[in-house]
Amino acid sequence: MNLENKTIAFLGAGNMGEALIRGLLAAKIFEAAQIRAMDIRPDRLEYLEKTFGIRTGPGAADILVLAVKPQQFPEALSSVGPQSSSLFLSILAGVTTGRIERELGGRPRVVRVMPNTPALLGAGAAGICPGAFATEEDLATAETIFGAVGVVVRTEERLMDAVTALSGSGPAYLFHVAEAMIAAGIEQGMSAEMARQLTLQTIYGAARMLVESGSEPAVLRQKVTSPGGTTEAALKVMSERKLMEIFRDAIAAATKRGRELSGG
Repeated sequence: MNLENKTIAFLGAGNMGEALIRGLLAAKIFEAAQIRAMDIRPDRLEYLEKTFGIRTGPGAADILVLAVKPQQFPEALSSVGPQSSSLFLSILAGVTTGRIERELGGRPRVVRVMPNTPALLGAGAAGICPGAFATEEDLATAETIFGAVGVVVRTEERLMDAVTALSGSGPAYLFHVAEAMIAAGIEQGMSAEMARQLTLQTIYGAARMLVESGSEPAVLRQKVTSPGGTTEAALKVMSERKLMEIFRDAIAAATKRGRELSGG
C-alpha cells in the first residue's frame, strides 16, 4: 500500500499514538511532513514536534487516527471539524464502528482497530474490522499503518471483544505469570534479581521459540517434558489446578466485559 501522497493525523497523541508515529517514520511509510498530532496537552505536542519533526495542532488529513479516551471522542471529533473524505482508524476501546458512524453522520469510512501495548516496541498484535462503509483499500491502509508496529489480523466486528480479551489484555496475563514465577523462585531461595533475570529471559526465549520455530505450542511443550522429570511434575500440578480452564474462563470474562462496555 503506497501512502506517499497521503496525510495522517492523530487525534490524541499518547503512548500508542507515539508508537505509531515512530513506527511509520522508521518504516518510511510516511515522512514527518505528512504527519500531524492533535492533543489537549501543549507539552505533549511540543515533545512530539521536537522529537519527530511532525506538525501539531488542528488540521485536515486523509487518514485520522482516533486515539483519545473513549468517553472523550465525541467532544474531540467536534474540535476537528468536518472531515467527510477522511478514513477514520479508531483504537477507541469498546467503541463500535456503528457508534462512530452515528457520531460522524453521513457515510464515514471507519476501520476499528484493537492494538496492544507491545506496539510500543514494534512487537504489537492488532485486530482490525471494517465499518459499514469502509472499503478493501481502507482495510489495506489500516494493515499497512498498524503493520509498522506489529502483526495485524483481519476479523469481524462481532469478534473484536474476544480480540480485546485475548491480545489486547493478553500482555497483562503474561506479566502476571512473570510475577508468579519470580515470587516462586524467591520462595525457593533465589534472590529477587536472580529470579527476575531467569524468569524474564525464559519468557523471552520461549516466546521467540513459539514465533520462530513454526511449531505448535503443544509440540514445543512436549519436547521439553521428559517422562518422570521436573517439567512433568510441574505441569501435573498445573493440570490438577486446571490452568487451561482458568485461562478459558478469564478470557471469556474479559470478552463478556468488553461486550458490556460496548453496549453489546
